Amino acid sequence: MKLLMLSALSEIADNPADMIIDVRSPSEFAQDHIPGAVNLPVLSDEERALVGTIYTRESSFKARKIGAALVAQNAAAHLNGPLADKTGGWQPLVYCWRGGQRSGAFATILDQVGWRVQLLEGGYRSYRRLVVDALYETPLPHRITLIEGGTGTAKTRLLHHLAAVGEQVIDLEGLANHRGSLFGSQPGGQPAQKMFDTRLAQAFGRLNPSRMTWVEAESSKVGARMVPAAVWHAMCAAPRIEITASTAARAEFLSTAYKDLTDDIGRLHSQIDRLRPFHAGSTIAAWHALADDRDWVALAGALISHHYDPRYAKSIARSEKAVQTISLDDLTDATLLRTAQQLAQTVS
Repeated sequence: MKLLMLSALSEIADNPADMIIDVRSPSEFAQDHIPGAVNLPVLSDEERALVGTIYTRESSFKARKIGAALVAQNAAAHLNGPLADKTGGWQPLVYCWRGGQRSGAFATILDQVGWRVQLLEGGYRSYRRLVVDALYETPLPHRITLIEGGTGTAKTRLLHHLAAVGEQVIDLEGLANHRGSLFGSQPGGQPAQKMFDTRLAQAFGRLNPSRMTWVEAESSKVGARMVPAAVWHAMCAAPRIEITASTAARAEFLSTAYKDLTDDIGRLHSQIDRLRPFHAGSTIAAWHALADDRDWVALAGALISHHYDPRYAKSIARSEKAVQTISLDDLTDATLLRTAQQLAQTVS
């Protein structure tokens, strides 16, 4: 068995292991895990709680004995299940929370089978320390330009077109599974903060720091997820390109971009109700009426004019960074693609 000591996040992507196995419980795995890892828990959430209770209330010996039996049973199930077809040359990398008993026990079993096993020294915690260092404690080395604009100016769609023409992009909203506004929740909900951090660290790790990286301007939070400190500081210092378009063009774009909401009228009404602290009851009632009439363009235009644009104007007024403005006649994919091509040619 070989111990792997991580000194850089890139060592995970470059590791020759055929499978990265996270033996922690399903709830631990759901909070965050090393990219590409497969969860083969040696203790379920319930079993882990049981062993912990016995350890605290009865004896450490009894807890270890019961825990060992459970680990053996679960290891056998994995060997007869997801690992049953692995050949003699298969090479796994195994880790748990801190590289202790759970991963050590499972790695030992795999090693005795004859597989060339790597055991992550320090477990998940060693990986998490590198993520924290990269996103919170060390200045981001990447060159960033922000795409800015009011709600409905197709900033995220423009990012996707920039990626399509070969530019480097970081899609914060995609990584956070949230569109960044009150109406921005997405099916499946948001990842835990640690998982968002992991996704972001992995995304930056794929990029060349010497090339320009395009990022959509956001607040310090995307939905309920905080933008890590190093990334936020880089965004605050970055030059910005503002996209503008008429209210009519933006409303037309939003009426199709938020199809998941217009297809779920109950959810849309609930989202409109969340605006009650900011607007008169008569205004909220008018927006509900537009939703009931399925007049999506009129509803989007009203929200832009009376809710989003006033707040955007205040945020722009507080900013001190210079802005280049690009005014678009429409927000069709053809126009956004041409804009992306122009940006790729003129911004380096």
